[in-house]
This record gives sequence, C-alpha cells and structure tokens, in this order.
Amino acid sequence: MTGKPETPWAFRGENLQIGYSDKPVISGMDLRIPQEKITSIIGPNGCGKSTLLKGLARIIPLQSGTVWLEGQDMAKLGTRETAQIMAMLPQGPQAPEGLTVEELVSFGRYPHQRGLQSLKEEDRKLIEWAMRETKVYDLRHRSVDRLSGGQRQRVWIAMALAQDTPVILLDEPTTYLDMAHQLEILELLEKLNREQHKTIVVVIHDLNMAARFSDYLIAMKQGQLLHEGSVEQIMTPGVLKEVFGLEAYIEQDPWTGKPVMVTYRLAASE
Repeated sequence: MTGKPETPWAFRGENLQIGYSDKPVISGMDLRIPQEKITSIIGPNGCGKSTLLKGLARIIPLQSGTVWLEGQDMAKLGTRETAQIMAMLPQGPQAPEGLTVEELVSFGRYPHQRGLQSLKEEDRKLIEWAMRETKVYDLRHRSVDRLSGGQRQRVWIAMALAQDTPVILLDEPTTYLDMAHQLEILELLEKLNREQHKTIVVVIHDLNMAARFSDYLIAMKQGQLLHEGSVEQIMTPGVLKEVFGLEAYIEQDPWTGKPVMVTYRLAASE
C-alpha cells in the first residue's frame, strides 16, 4: 500500500507496529476497516485486540507504520482534529464519584470547544439528543456511579455520541453484562450505524454476537491479523479452527440469516 488511500475505508493501516515500551505486541500488520459499517475485532485472549484498538485511537503511539483515518494520515492530525473524527470508549471506563449523567455526556462536546468556552445552545441540543438516542435522558440528573452496568454503558455511549464523530471505537462494551443488556448495547450500536451511518469498531469476545451484529470481521491471533472480511467469510469451521483452535458446527441463523456457531469443541492436535 502506498500513497493516500481512497475511501470507503474509515481506517487503513500499513506495516503497523504497536506495543508497550520497546516490546511490540503487534508487528507488520496491514489492515482496513470499512466506512459506515460495524466491524468487530475477534481473537483469543491476549492476541492484541485491545492493543490494536488503542493504537488506532492513539492511546498507544505507533512504534512504526502509518494509519489513515477517513483518508487522512493520522500522524498529521492534531488531538482536537482527531477527536472531531473519532470517539473512543475504553474497556471499563470510570466516572468521577458523584458526576451526573448529563455532566458526563457533556464531556463529549469538549473537542468542539475553545479554551474555557461554555456550552452553546447547539452543544446542549446535541447532548440532549445523545441522551434521548441512548434512552438515558430520564436518568440525566442521577449520579453515574449509582446506575446499573447496562445503564452506565449506555451513558458512556451517549458521551461518545455527543462528540458527534463519524467513527466510534469501543473496547469490549458488553463485558460483565448479562445477555439481555448485551443485546441492548449491541442493538443500540446497530441503530446508530443504520440510522446515523456511524462507523462502529468494536472488540468483542462472543463470536455469535459478533457475527449477528457485524458487517465485517477482523480475526487476530498472537498479534497478527490472520483473516479479514465479511461475516460469511470469517465464520467458517476452517477459520475458527485456525484462529481459536476449535472444531465448530456452523448453521445459518433463521432470524438473521447470519452464520451462527451452534456447538463447538477443542480441535484435536495434529
């Protein structure tokens, strides 16, 4: 890959090396993430999924390589410019004690403000819209630390939505939630994608949830990108065996038409 890539890729990476201190977790990776789609990053524990997401979000600086965000070289974008294009929801975020829902969601407007500028009417309308979209408006005066796990996650997504970016990254947003709340969060992300045309990039462990809600999958193992493509291309017995070491029985979900892993077992050693 050379030169400035053409969209429809929200992200495109070339020869990425990402890690901590001088120890790379990811090395020599090329990847692409489509615009206005839901992309899930899947793979075994410790394979570098969260590290990749943090590298794309600039939480961890690239050790080498180039990332283009919406067709722009990220190395040439300032922090404010980046935050106006991309919002990042890390794993297990914590709000300061006593902070209300509305106060937390309002933080999403900071990249659009100058200095100590107060919120404008346009900002307040976006904050209210974000809370209504995520169904937390009625909770706006409540303390975030008094909410349930599912409610808190919706509040954090509301903050990302108030940031008003075309791209949203989420690191394991369904972790520690029961199945009903997992569905609630993923259906919300699907709604934001379908109705607001947001590019959603999510790290997720549940393969069937990833298959159900995603348009595109990136499969990683040991810091390497092994496969990327449509759900139908990735959710196959061969790919799941290579990536996870599983023998999987795949059927078509009668409700969604997507592949679903009905049962699985550890693959026999060769």
